[in-house]
Amino acid sequence: MDPEVPEDVLFNQLDREVRGRLRTLSKEQAERVGKHLVMVARLIDTDPEEAYLHALAAVRGAGRVDVAHEAAGLAAYRSGRYAEALRELRTVRRLNGSPEHLPVIADAERGLGRPERAIVVGNDPEVAALSVDGQVELAMVLSGARLDLGEPEAAVAVLDSPVVRAATGLLAARVAQARATALTALGRAADAASELARFTQEELDAAAGDLAGEDDEVFVFDLLEEADEEADEERGVPDAAAIPEVADVAPASPEDDQAAAAAADDEEDPTR
Repeated sequence: MDPEVPEDVLFNQLDREVRGRLRTLSKEQAERVGKHLVMVARLIDTDPEEAYLHALAAVRGAGRVDVAHEAAGLAAYRSGRYAEALRELRTVRRLNGSPEHLPVIADAERGLGRPERAIVVGNDPEVAALSVDGQVELAMVLSGARLDLGEPEAAVAVLDSPVVRAATGLLAARVAQARATALTALGRAADAASELARFTQEELDAAAGDLAGEDDEVFVFDLLEEADEEADEERGVPDAAAIPEVADVAPASPEDDQAAAAAADDEEDPTR
């Protein structure tokens, strides 16, 4: 059964663009899927397990709508279901062609104990199309992958690019922490301390608590009134035919992750 949605959750709490993507569904389906997506965004930072269940409910009702698979991929990632995160986020990329989730895909490969595959993701030609913040996020993931492989010099080098060095605010503090980790592994403790000394303890604590970064936000809420939907109805804008629901998906257990990963690999691994 789908998880319960509180009465205060409304479809129009979704960002206008997200609501627009759901217009390929019937009005009833879009409403149901949209409310589950609101719950994903509400819970993903505090209760990723419950957010994951709502994301599965959204996917069951949304068929091939990319925002539902995006929510499922990010919720799976946050709850440690890395193989499922890979599958869902690769589906999103096939649906909309965007490379925006490459940093999360690479980190999910690390989560599965495959840092060499994370580096393959980092060599994707579309990395250049990422936002500046996305490129910085990916660099930090690749630095960690190099450390996983016992390559501290390469881990430091990844974080020396002009794009990474130009990071500001909380993201810059996170870069400093990543550089300090790599420098410490290289035996350069004094340089590591210097990296961290540029920030206050409050900034470092905030950076350490920023698990996903800006690129992993699921949806933005604008709390628009229902007037725009009502206006569409008055203008006679029809709903598209509903997409048939996909089969129910049971929550993946940690024991199932490796099997799911192998299935995803057969489809996506460029080295095979």
